[in-house]
Amino acid sequence: MTEQRIAEAIISAENEKRMSALRADYDALGAKLARDGIDIDAVTGQVAQFFVAVPSWGVGTGGTRFARFPGTGEPRNIFDKLDDCAVIHQLTRATPTVSLHIPWDKVDDPRRLKAHGDALGLGFDAMNSNTFSDAPGQEKSYKFGSLSHTDAATRRQAIEHNIECIEIGQAIGSKALTVWIGDGSNFPGQTNFTRSFERYLDSMKAIYKQLPDDWRIFSEHKMYEPAFYSTVVQDWGTNYLIATELGDKAYCLVDLGHHAPNVNIEMIVARLIQFKKLGGFHFNDSKYGDDDLDAGAIDPHRLFLVFNELVDAEHRRAENFHPAHMIDQSHNVTDPIESLIRSANEIRRAYAQALLVNRKALEGYQDDNDALMASETLKTAYRTDVEPILATARLQAGGAIDPIAAYRASGYRQNVSKERPAVVGGSGGIV
Repeated sequence: MTEQRIAEAIISAENEKRMSALRADYDALGAKLARDGIDIDAVTGQVAQFFVAVPSWGVGTGGTRFARFPGTGEPRNIFDKLDDCAVIHQLTRATPTVSLHIPWDKVDDPRRLKAHGDALGLGFDAMNSNTFSDAPGQEKSYKFGSLSHTDAATRRQAIEHNIECIEIGQAIGSKALTVWIGDGSNFPGQTNFTRSFERYLDSMKAIYKQLPDDWRIFSEHKMYEPAFYSTVVQDWGTNYLIATELGDKAYCLVDLGHHAPNVNIEMIVARLIQFKKLGGFHFNDSKYGDDDLDAGAIDPHRLFLVFNELVDAEHRRAENFHPAHMIDQSHNVTDPIESLIRSANEIRRAYAQALLVNRKALEGYQDDNDALMASETLKTAYRTDVEPILATARLQAGGAIDPIAAYRASGYRQNVSKERPAVVGGSGGIV
């Protein structure tokens, strides 16, 4: 039987307060869309079937390189994390899977994870390995790299860790492995660019050989940090080379925060779709770099433009197009559950807006080189307030019309604070 951490009566009471207004708003939006030949119920149905995985590490309070200030009711272990993730899905009905990070989420028996997830109505998305920091008791340090390290024994340790992540994933029902490394250099001449990349490719090929037939591997690029002079997997071009070198089960993962300011991320997405190597996303937002802010918090229009490319690929039935959707955020000053609720809804918002784009008209304006009307076609969809669609999709699936209001009304954070001891602050690092 599925466990619920928030009483259904609380959600029902909160929904009842907003039901009349939602129906009026939904009917009004439906009439408006109908004038353009759009069936609002069809769009709502599509939105209801769009899901995004939440990160296990995201339900804990994050930090910066300088300090971390823990919040109340912090999850003590992966089982607490899953409880928090279940609340997010209970209210949004948009996040039925969780993406785990090993060794942070490692337990003696993965079957306990699977059982707890089943009890909460949660599945497991891509596994995430960690060779960018050292775990307690680890024999070899990753201070100077992991999969590209000059020392063969250190590379072997990193390879074995990724293989262990695959084995854990198999036990809990995952079907993918995400690999991000912090390997790079801080000084010119510190590393040989060519040889370090060769070592990385050899290591990834060893991991790739251990992938089950029905699994995928996602390589993730990052422009900088923790290495600031050079990074082994620094951009989407290198990422594409990796996926091409490895084989048909290898794809590129696009983190929206891992690009230089002003980079055209939506065009990168289009290129990877075109050449059948888009594996999926880590959704977040940024102002300066890898800020890991809530999705849509800084540039919701960019998020919409990314989804415009995704919906375009759906519309034309692009070959080998089945991207994974995951959130990857760090929450320093907000309740992590509230931020993840908001991000899940903002991601769905961008998808709903992209579904409203008049594809036929847009294509015509593009063929006619009518730049203004092509842009206006996108703007028309983006300016549409799709909140009634999002709220109705949640309501029809048993979620909350206003998830954050229902969450606050439930007192969930205060309740778990009684069970979970306060965490001492003062440490640095994101988790």
